[in-house]
Amino acid sequence: MASSSHVTDGSPASAPPAPAGAHPITLPGGSLLWLLPQRAVWWPTARTVFVADVHFGKAASFRRAGQPVPHGTTADNLARLDALLAATGAGALVFLGDFLHARSGADAALWAQLLPWRERHAAVQMTLVRGNHDVHAGDPPPVLRIALAEEPWQPLPGCELRACHHPQAVPGATVLAGHWHPAVTLHGRARDALRLPCFAWQPGPSALLVLPAFGAFTGTARDAVVPAAQRFAIAGARVVPVPP
Repeated sequence: MASSSHVTDGSPASAPPAPAGAHPITLPGGSLLWLLPQRAVWWPTARTVFVADVHFGKAASFRRAGQPVPHGTTADNLARLDALLAATGAGALVFLGDFLHARSGADAALWAQLLPWRERHAAVQMTLVRGNHDVHAGDPPPVLRIALAEEPWQPLPGCELRACHHPQAVPGATVLAGHWHPAVTLHGRARDALRLPCFAWQPGPSALLVLPAFGAFTGTARDAVVPAAQRFAIAGARVVPVPP
């Protein structure tokens, strides 16, 4: 399947309001994005949601290697994608890389779950910006109707956003990326600690927003984000700024 621009244009006036618990950020060029507690980014101007690192088939690939990991992660991921699309009314969904985890997990059982899900959202235009796992796992089958793109990908002509999998700087643009699975550790007064997935935001002329991993079986990496980045933790149903 060839690379293609499959993002629906729109206007802020026609876009639904941001779901509860979201946190807004304004990009250098003036675009408004919402950081969603569903581990996603909502771009209301283009009615587009972005998610990163779903890693479909990861649990299955671990089980094939003899690891005792749980079942049901694909169903969980799809249910949360259903809820995300319903909450935003999105016309487009962009996967920021690592749609698949490994070739060993991309089997008939996975496609049997993904195909009915795709049919339920037939009107939603979907694009995958290939990540490092996608290169090894292979592309989704054409029947899923997911357009393929290489990073950095411009969702709309003339827009300031660039969709990537690997965090990187693109002069004069704001990059949305995944790959790092960022998290932040919060410390309590009783010497307890809580690790939460987070967004990592580095403003500037070449801005970078790194999304948390969307997948239910992906893990987090506390030390992956540069110290200067502003973190926005996902605390239950809210996205909250974390003090430096």
